[in-house]
Formats: sequence, structure tokens, C-alpha cells
Amino acid sequence: INIVLNDNVNELTGAVTYGMAYALADGEYLKGTANTNRNFLDQSGNGNTLTDRTNHLDGNALKIGANYGIKLGKKGGYANFTTEFVNKEKTLRPGYDFRKGFGEAAIISSNFMVNMNLPITKYTDFYAFGGRNFRDTDAYAFTRNGGERVVESIYPGGYTPRITSNIVDNAITGGFRTQFGNSFKMDFSNTYGTNKFIYRIKNTLNATLEGNSPTEFDAGGFGLNQNTTNLDFTKNFKSVLNGLNVAFGAEYRIEQYKIFAGEEGSYETYDTSGNPIRNPLTQSAPIDPISGETRPSGSQGFPGFSPKNELSERRTNKSFYVEAELDITDKFLVSVAGRAEQYSDFGNTYNAKVATRYKLTNNVNLRGSVSTGFRAPSLAQLYFNTNFTNFTSTGASEILLSQNESAVTKGFGIEKLKEEKAQNASLGITAKSGGFTATIDGYFIRVDNRIVLTSPFVATQLNQNVDQAQFFANGADTETKGLDIVLSYNIKLDKSRKFGITLVGNINDMKIKSVNNGALDEEVFFGKREKAFFLASAPKSKFGLNLNYSQKWLDAAMTFTRFDKIVLVDYALEDDYYGAKIVSDATLGFQLSKELKLNIGANNIFNVYPDKQDEQGNTEAGGYYDAVQMGFGGTYFYARMGFKF
Repeated sequence: INIVLNDNVNELTGAVTYGMAYALADGEYLKGTANTNRNFLDQSGNGNTLTDRTNHLDGNALKIGANYGIKLGKKGGYANFTTEFVNKEKTLRPGYDFRKGFGEAAIISSNFMVNMNLPITKYTDFYAFGGRNFRDTDAYAFTRNGGERVVESIYPGGYTPRITSNIVDNAITGGFRTQFGNSFKMDFSNTYGTNKFIYRIKNTLNATLEGNSPTEFDAGGFGLNQNTTNLDFTKNFKSVLNGLNVAFGAEYRIEQYKIFAGEEGSYETYDTSGNPIRNPLTQSAPIDPISGETRPSGSQGFPGFSPKNELSERRTNKSFYVEAELDITDKFLVSVAGRAEQYSDFGNTYNAKVATRYKLTNNVNLRGSVSTGFRAPSLAQLYFNTNFTNFTSTGASEILLSQNESAVTKGFGIEKLKEEKAQNASLGITAKSGGFTATIDGYFIRVDNRIVLTSPFVATQLNQNVDQAQFFANGADTETKGLDIVLSYNIKLDKSRKFGITLVGNINDMKIKSVNNGALDEEVFFGKREKAFFLASAPKSKFGLNLNYSQKWLDAAMTFTRFDKIVLVDYALEDDYYGAKIVSDATLGFQLSKELKLNIGANNIFNVYPDKQDEQGNTEAGGYYDAVQMGFGGTYFYARMGFKF
């Protein structure tokens, strides 16, 4: 990805944006249905209070961003700084009784980034860029309405736990660019990045502690560190035919993945005396006096990571690449590239790419490529493991997500994860004439040993207080064929007025060619439900029509996006149809002065929602619809004041 970083100096730019979502009343969602559930959570409380909601605004969001740069030295050096703050409240949308807190999470985010370049000599520059991103999120879990998961003395009538998390991303890159006279250009750099994800569960309890339970727990988390060192060389040979560009380089990467435990009460099972159970023969968990069921362990909403989950795994990767791009004639270009990699845990891989471009005319180009690809399983796919609770209309299930290297995973017949391998091909055309431009590209992608999350296996025989177990596995081979289209026309109406129209579209067909279930039953290994979720990640089509108009002090834009239908499979193994929908966005911009610009607009101005599903509450998320591609937030209004000084 070629990311162009901001290098402006002596100019302060930024914007302040405020927006909110508009939710229909529950009765509007339920027209023509027999379901009369009107339970919405009171956002001002801790998740216990229920209130009848009418049409309302929620999800209020404030975003403040600014950018400023300064000069460094007298040779064109600079340092550019960007900062951003976001405060977004929850949204609440209608859910079934076991998911009264259904909606988008709240988030507070603060971001900072710097980009700098400092010339050292005529041919050598030092550069650095990096930043920090912090997110504090707050989301509702499934509601506990009664039974062994509820302690009436703490939460009379039930409660809705809140899963909060602190997510920290830090990254820094530093390097030197230089040119050896008229010879090769060199770029040497090092990048270090970290991600840390810490869970804290609120408005919860550990039911085995009964009335003595805290209502908030540190549930632990996980983190990933990467350090990547690159050395790259490039040179242009103008005398070879019509020009030859050569590039080669090497990379060395170190990755480390960690899971760390939470506090004891977030994962432990306590006996009737309040002591952790160490001997099941002499100790037992409390019994709920109402349901007569044994109380479950850990923090409700999200059980904490225990010392059994803790790990620290590391691997290295070495790679070398070479690339040549040759203009054989003014019209005909050919590019070839190769890459060799060595993983400390997956061995060697070799991949290649051949691409070409031919100018049919000065305004029409034909292009195409073929290549191979390789992706080793991520450390998280190899080693992530946890316990979680899944809710449906029929009740709760305890599920173990077991790491690939564990004895449990091997005992169920799941093989050691292998790398994914891909073959890719594309053919396209680009054209322009006056204000009209077009790009049309067809593609074919085959991926073998694709990594998926399996269906849940029955796991009561494990005696680990879980009902089911799931695993990451090389579950399927897939083929994808598709077409990307971009058609654009821009016209200048007069000296100050412009109009543009753009059509962007994707037509896509992904098929599961085979399921790699081995000796396991296919429906148990990767069944109808998991296949549907997998295929829905690549809808059959998506189209967008963008209209824009501008003059000296005013600009306006209208966007229509069509999301194609998808079919998911619910917990009752029935098809949930989500029909095609068109979402419309509009914005108006007013240039108030040279320094200030006001934009007002709305996304999804006609308040379009996904199709409501069955009355039984068998959707994945426990709401009236799943989190499909178009979202379920409804209309979002906003105003943005941009500034430049």
C-alpha cells in the first residue's frame, strides 16, 4: 500500500465534526409482526434499567482533528504533526429479550502521528514517521434475565454486562534514503509496532461468588509486537530499449504474540465457601436456589483469560525480492517479480508475478497479470485460545476456542495449520476521452487451504465445563471470479461551475470448491451455517453512484450505494434473507471564508435498515438483524467545520 503522508509546513488545518444517528421507534420496526418486545436499555444507567423508546437520536459523536507542520533546517526538512480526538456514544437498536443492549459500541479515541524528513547531505535524507492510537470502547453483552447466571441480591430481575476494552497501537519507522551518484538508490529502514488489547468487564459478576461477587473485573487480554527491517535498491537504465527499472531488496521480521491473564475472579470457579475449586471431589460450586442449576464461573459477558490461556510465542521471517520493469517499446511494458521467504515455523516459499501493459492508443491501455501468493497462519490463528458464552433464544452455551497446537484440538482430529497458497490472474482496460475515464478489470483468485473457524463440535466429554469447541483449520479451497468497474465523467459548466458523475462497481462470485474435512463429517467440521457466513463476506455485487457539483462558494454531493442480497443461516439452521438495499448519502459544503468551510450532511438519509428476521431470536447477534455490510445504524446526521490558517 502506497500511503502518502502529509508534509505541509506553516499551515494549521483541521476540522470539528459533530453527528448523531436517528433510530426509529420499536413499533416502526415491528409493523406487521406479532412480536411486542419493547425493551431498550436506558443509556444513562448501568444497563439494568429498561425504558420504552420512541423515535430518538443516539450515537452522538464528536471528532476534532488538526494538522500542523514546521520546517527543519534550511535544506527542505520538515516535521508534520497530526492529532485527532473522537468521542462517540452507543447506539441502541431493537433486540430480543436475551440481547436488550443491541447496537454499536461507544468509543473514546485519541490519535497522534508525526512525519518528518531531514536532509543530511545532497544525496542522503533521514526520515521517520509513526504514531500512537488509543481506543476505549464500551459495548453491551447478552442480557442475563434469570437463572444460575443471576444473583438476585446484586441484580434483581437480571442485568446486561458491559464489555469494555483499552486498545493501544504504537508504531515508529525510521530510515535513510540515499543515492550513490548516478548509480543505485538505496532505502534502509526499520519499523517497530505493537498492539495491546486489554479487557475490563463491567456491570457483571462471578456467579459462584454469589452475593460477595465484585461487579467489575480485569479480564486480561493479548498483544502483538512486530519489528521489520528493510533494505531496498532501485535503478533506472534509460539506455536499455525504452527504459528498464530494476529493484531488489531484503526484509527481516520478528513477531511476538502474547496472551496475559486477568484477575482471579474473572476466570475462577469458587466453591460454596468462596474458595477456588482445586479438588472437584471435595469441592463444588454453589447451586442457584431458583433454577436448581450449578452456577457458572468467571465474569459474565466475557470470561477472563486464565493462567492456562497465557502464552508468549515468537517467530521470524526472512525474505528477498527482485523486480524488473521493461518498456520494450513506447507502447509495450512488461514487469516480472519474484520473492523468496523463509519462516522459522513454516519453512520456505517462492512466489512470482508477471504483469504487462499495452497501449492500444494514446487513450486506451490494456493490462494484465498473473501471480502466485502465500500466507502463513498468523500467530493469533495458531495460538489464540479462550472460553466464551454464546446466547440464543434457547439459552446459553459455553464454548472453548482451542489453540491449534493443543491436545484438545488434535484429539478432535484437527490437523496442524498449514499456509494458504493462492493463484491470481487479472485482465483489464483503461480509457479516457475528454472528461470521461474508465477502468474495467476482471480477476480470478484461487486460494487453497484457506483458514476458517470451524463449526462448533460437541465437547461435553472434555469435562472442562464447556458444551462445544471450535478451532481454526485449513477448512476450504475457494475460487473467486469478479469484475471491478470505475466509470467517471467530469465537465466544466463554465469558469466557476463543475459537475461530475462516477459509477463504481464490483461483481463478484466466490465459490467453495472443496471442504478439507478429511475423515470428519463435513457438516460437523464446516457446516451450512459457517459456509453461509464465509460466503456472505464476499457479496455478489456492490455498486455506487456518486454525483457532485461545485461552484465558487458551494459544493454538493449525492451518493447512492446498492448492497446486494446475502443469505445467512441462523441458530435454527434456517436461512435468513437480507434483500438488496440502496443507501443514499448527501452533503452540502459552504465556503464561508478563505479559512473556514462548513459541511452539513446525512448518511442513509432515507433511514434504510436491513430486513428484519424471524420472531424467535435466532440471529447471530441477538438483534432483529445481523451486522450485515450496510450496517444497522439508520440515518446519521453531521456537521463539520473545516479550518485552514
